[in-house]
Amino acid sequence: MLRRIEVVPYHDSWPARFETEAKQLAGIFQERLVRIHHVGSTAVPGLAAKPTIDILVEVKGGTSIPIYHADMHRLGYECRGECLDAVIPGTPGRYYFPKLENAQHAIHVHVCEEGHVQIAELLALRDYLRTHPAAAETYGIHKARLAADFVHDNVAYMRAKDAMVKELLARAMHWKIGLG
Repeated sequence: MLRRIEVVPYHDSWPARFETEAKQLAGIFQERLVRIHHVGSTAVPGLAAKPTIDILVEVKGGTSIPIYHADMHRLGYECRGECLDAVIPGTPGRYYFPKLENAQHAIHVHVCEEGHVQIAELLALRDYLRTHPAAAETYGIHKARLAADFVHDNVAYMRAKDAMVKELLARAMHWKIGLG
């Protein structure tokens, strides 16, 4: 089945889905776990999003993330590694685990060691959008338009939203510094 890019209105079930999955992930990472965060658009109440729960697992420094591949696989996740050779390359030190349901991406887990730059960025962007509803609404409208334009082309969808994501991230990081 061809992957379908669809942006839908915010759904109240998303936080509960995150909590359910987070409990299972905590059982895998156990004593190496620092925190589990709900990130991405489904973590922002009211924001239209692809119905894919993004989860960031923060583990202690020195953790060999690949040793958890078998456990993640048992939970239904694909173990994709850092995806450094992907069409849109991943980030060194951030490991990617998608879970598909009915051939659609239902959950994306990203695992990083504490202190990884992506942790601060993902949390700042989430918190910025949570506290700036106009920016979240504009972003949701933009994503919905792009999803309609690139309904079966996730790479084109990601590339098309990249400029807005970078702009929002810059605003979020500036805002976060201003809070300190």
